[in-house]
Amino acid sequence: MSTLKQALSRYFWPVCSGLLAAFVVILLLDNNKVPALHEQKADFQNPLNPGSFAQAVNKAAPAVVNIYTSKTIVQHTHPLFNDPFARRFFGLKSSPAERIQTGLGSGVIMNREGYILTNHHVIQGADEILVELKDKRQSRAQVIGIDAETDLAVLKITLERTPFIEAISSHYQVGDVALAIGNPLGIGQTVTMGIISAIGRNNLGLNTYENFIQTDAAINRGNSGGALIDAQGHLLGINSVIFSKSGGSDGIGFAIPAQIAAEVLQNIIKDGRVIRGWLGATFQKLTPELANYLNTQQNSGVVITGVLPKGPASEAKIMVGDLIIEIDGQKINNEHDALSAIAKIQPGKRTHLKIIRKSELIELTAMVAERPQQPQGTSE
Repeated sequence: MSTLKQALSRYFWPVCSGLLAAFVVILLLDNNKVPALHEQKADFQNPLNPGSFAQAVNKAAPAVVNIYTSKTIVQHTHPLFNDPFARRFFGLKSSPAERIQTGLGSGVIMNREGYILTNHHVIQGADEILVELKDKRQSRAQVIGIDAETDLAVLKITLERTPFIEAISSHYQVGDVALAIGNPLGIGQTVTMGIISAIGRNNLGLNTYENFIQTDAAINRGNSGGALIDAQGHLLGINSVIFSKSGGSDGIGFAIPAQIAAEVLQNIIKDGRVIRGWLGATFQKLTPELANYLNTQQNSGVVITGVLPKGPASEAKIMVGDLIIEIDGQKINNEHDALSAIAKIQPGKRTHLKIIRKSELIELTAMVAERPQQPQGTSE
């Protein structure tokens, strides 16, 4: 009997303590004082499921603007309108009809002075440009300058306490989260999410200087000129164009990297244009067929296909058929490498070229000139 008492006394208090704890838990549950499981999860940052990008959007969105453009289109009411005799004979009206053509796009305010980056094609030919901020303030914009070869334009507005993008990012990789902010289809500021699908996209035939970030974040008409940001709200690029068979978003959008856009901005603010180096020659990537024709074992470089008379390349004795493999020590793989390398050289400075000519390696020096302002082209 004494043994039974000892056993009961040994387990009595632990059992009572367990029952008391269970009672307290039940009481708390009945009073809704234990947080739900999903609420507990919200207190932890899961790197695989960040949950919300509101902080990033709130940081960047005020600097993204809607852009509305208009221009007057003159329409001749009759094909013989330009002929004075026909105009008198047929009694045609002396004044052609006019209509207003409108357009829309997006832009990014880059500094507190109110300078805005957008796409050139958004404002091209516009007679009037109206900018609307996220807080609904509006201002007419002045065109400070354009760079058609990167499809960028710089505008300026005059408003007090102008929001602007705080930081740009050059540290990104394929698979990073990307958020597109803009004014798709004119419905108002919209945010879409995706990832960075590819970087360094070029040879798309869209611009002269191509180095696009590709994203699957939904981009539609009106998003052009808007911001592509990362999960911290830093500017990744300026949304520029989509590849689409339907005209809508097919998940293949392209943005101009923020670093390139910022350099264009600084050049236009300083000089009114982008100053680039120029050789006055055209070229194309070396292909196996061209390598065979030129009797060379090289598998990279660009072949000179044209030389402008009295241009820098002509003065340096560069010839059609020459294969450029290096520019100032930089290996040249394709047209993009050659265009970028030459563009970065300050006009008036010399550049050193390694060339394969008739199976022989030669070195030439050329005096780089300033690239003429032109809407399109791949001449260097």
